[in-house]
Order: sequence, then C-alpha cells, then structure tokens
Amino acid sequence: MSELEQARWYVVHTYSGHENKVKATIEKAVKTRGMEDCITQVVVPTEDVVETTKTGKEKTRQRKVFPGYVLVKMVITDESWYVVRNTKGVTGFVGPGSKPVALSDEEAKTMGIESTEPKIGNSNIDLEIGDTVEVSNGPFSGQIGNVEEINLETKEVKVCIDAFGKKTLFVIESDSLERL
Repeated sequence: MSELEQARWYVVHTYSGHENKVKATIEKAVKTRGMEDCITQVVVPTEDVVETTKTGKEKTRQRKVFPGYVLVKMVITDESWYVVRNTKGVTGFVGPGSKPVALSDEEAKTMGIESTEPKIGNSNIDLEIGDTVEVSNGPFSGQIGNVEEINLETKEVKVCIDAFGKKTLFVIESDSLERL
C-alpha cells in the first residue's frame, strides 16, 4: 500500500475567520518542505448561497459549510502532524486529547469531500481559457460567456458574462457549464 493510499481526512480546528489563511499556509508549507506525498489536499468546504439584497437583486456568495474548521487529507507522520498543528491559526486536531482521529470514508462522503475520482492531477474539466460557454443551471441559466480562469482544485470557473449592462466575472461550478 502506497503512502498516497494511506492518506486519510482529518479535521483541523482553526480560529473563526482564519480558515482560508490556514489552508494557504499549510499548502505553502507542503510545497516548501516537499511534503506533497504526506499532505495531499487541504479543503475549506463552501456552498453557494443566493441572497436577496435590499434593492431586491439576487446575489450569490460562498458560505463556509463548517466555520472554524479545515479538512486536511494527509498521512500522519511526526513531520506532517507538526506542520499542521503548528500552523498559525490552528488550535488543534479534532479528536480526543492530542491524537487526531481520521474521518471514516462514509463521513468523508457525507461531508461531500471524498469522491471516487482523485482530485490531484485529474481535473475532469473539459474547458479551456477563452472557450465560449453557456450556463446550464443556477441563477444565470441560459447566459453565454467566456472562460477567464479555471480552478482545477475547486472545479470552479470564472466566466465573463454580459450581465447588468456590463461585462461581469462570475464564479460558476464547472458542471453547470456547457461548451458552445
């Protein structure tokens, strides 16, 4: 069994509001220390929420599903534990005492973070920057725009759509887009 297969999901508790900063810091530490085999993924689960503004317009924003928590897929070694535990903003791993407890495969699937397809090195996004796309569902369904940026990790695409009388960038999930 390779180290990559032994990587499990762990829940890390952070100061509220520091989730994205903790994620970025851990990812940077992984790169600088060459620990890609030990810490394979860091996720701050978010969901899109449609809100109505005071003026009556609908606005989509991302909300953290688990505020104060970051999910890390890693192989527990002394070094990987140390890197995560001593990241600024981290208060500790979720588990009894100081021992981190991995999420079960079922818990990871329930939280929507573990799928059958690997996320690293496999994007499954059949789009390229500059492609013309149509939004297939959501608040901008039927709108046509151009792909400006693709985030393979989150599977989100920045699309420039002519909305509200001007060209506006929107972040849309890749499976809500169809190439024209």
